[in-house]
Amino acid sequence: MTAVASDTWPRRLLAAVGSDDDDLYAVHLDTWGALPDVSGPAIVEAVEGSGLLGRGGAGFPAGRKMRTVAAGANRRPVVVANGAEGEPASGKDALLLGRAPHLVLDGIQLATRAIGADEAHLAVHLGSPVVGVVRAALARRGTADAVRVRVHEIPSRYVASEESALVHFLNGGEAKPTFTPPRPFEQGVGRRPTLVNNVETLAHVGAIARRGAAWFREVGDADEPGTLLVSVSAQEVTRRVAEVPTGTTIGAVADRAGVIRAGIGAVLVGGYFGSWLPAAYAWQLPLTHRAMRSAGAALGAGVIAILPPSSCGVAETARVLGYLATHNAGQCGPCLNGLPAIADAFRRLASGAWDERWWPALERWLAVVPGRGGCRHPDGAVRLASTALSVFAEDIASHRSGRPCHASSAPAWLPAPRPPGGWR
Repeated sequence: MTAVASDTWPRRLLAAVGSDDDDLYAVHLDTWGALPDVSGPAIVEAVEGSGLLGRGGAGFPAGRKMRTVAAGANRRPVVVANGAEGEPASGKDALLLGRAPHLVLDGIQLATRAIGADEAHLAVHLGSPVVGVVRAALARRGTADAVRVRVHEIPSRYVASEESALVHFLNGGEAKPTFTPPRPFEQGVGRRPTLVNNVETLAHVGAIARRGAAWFREVGDADEPGTLLVSVSAQEVTRRVAEVPTGTTIGAVADRAGVIRAGIGAVLVGGYFGSWLPAAYAWQLPLTHRAMRSAGAALGAGVIAILPPSSCGVAETARVLGYLATHNAGQCGPCLNGLPAIADAFRRLASGAWDERWWPALERWLAVVPGRGGCRHPDGAVRLASTALSVFAEDIASHRSGRPCHASSAPAWLPAPRPPGGWR
C-alpha cells in the first residue's frame, strides 16, 4: 500500500510510517514519544474537545461514545479495535497497522484507560499480512502496556467487520451482524459494555492525547476537524492512501494522487455501500459527512474510486453487486432473495442479455428491499444500484436496447474477491 506524499497537507497519522526494514517502535518513539501519563477523564475530555468523529464509516463523535460506555458500565467495559477492513477498495487500515501499528496500539491503551476497561481486542482479517506485523509490534512493546491486547483473525467477509458481527465472533459465535438490541456499548463482549472503534479513530486518540484538542482542530473543517485517511483508486493509480484535512475536495485528492481527470465520468464515494456520483460534481465535493449527506452520499470508510474511461460503470456495478450478494450474512429474505435478484438483473444488463420484461422486477426489488433486512447490508447494496441507474442512465439505456457500450467487455477494475468458506 502506497502513501501519497504531500508538501502542504499535514502528516499526522502517517508521520511515523516506517518501511519493512525499520524498527517501527523506534520510529514511533522518535516521532511521538512514550505513551503519555494522562488520566481517563482527561482523555475523554480531550477527545470530546477535539471534535473527532469515528473514522469507521458512521462518523459518530468519538468522545461521546467513550463517555457513554464509561457512564453506563455496571461491569468492567471492554475495548475492541476494528482493523478488519471489509471494503475491498480500502487500504487505510492495512497501511496503519502495517506501517504505524504503535500509534494504534497506543490508542487502544488510552481507550482502555478512558473507559476503565481491563480487556482489549484487535480484530483483523484472517490471513492478512498485517497480522504478523501487529503480533511483532506487541512483542516489541513487551510488558509495558497496562492492558494486554489480544489479536483475533476474523473471516474475510464483507459484513464480518461490522461492530455487532465482531462482538458475536468474539463471544464464540459467527461473524454476522444484526440490528437486534442490545448494542455493543450496552452489552458486548462477555455481555460487558464494549467500545468498538476503527483503528484509524484510535490512532487519532493516540495523537490527541499527546498534542491536545486545540492542535487537532488546527486543520480541517471547522465542524468536522482534523485529518482523515482516504483510499484512492483510478486507472493510473494502484490504490493509494492519502492523509488529507477534512473538507478537502475530491478533485484536490485526485490531483495529488496523480489522477488524470480527462475523460472521467463517474466517481464511487464511500465504498461498496456508497454512491456513484457524476465526476464533474464529485470534484467539487468536500470530504465531510455533512457535504456527503447533502449530495445523497456517505463518506463511509473514505474510499474514492475514480472510474477509468476504459471501464463500464454498469459492468463494474454488476460485479460489485454480485460480490455483495455472495458476501451477505444469509439471515434474511432481502439478502437471500433480493440481492441475488438485483445482482442478476445488473449482470444481464451489463452483458447485453437483457429482456425488457425484467425492468419492472428490478424496480420492484429496489423499492421493497431497503429497511427490511436483518442488518444494513441490503440497504447499502440498493444504494449502490440506485445511484448507478441514475449516474449511468445513458449507458443503461444502450444496454437495455441490446447495444452494450464498448467498455462492458473491458477487464474487471474494482476488486471483488470470492468469499471464504465459513464464518468462524
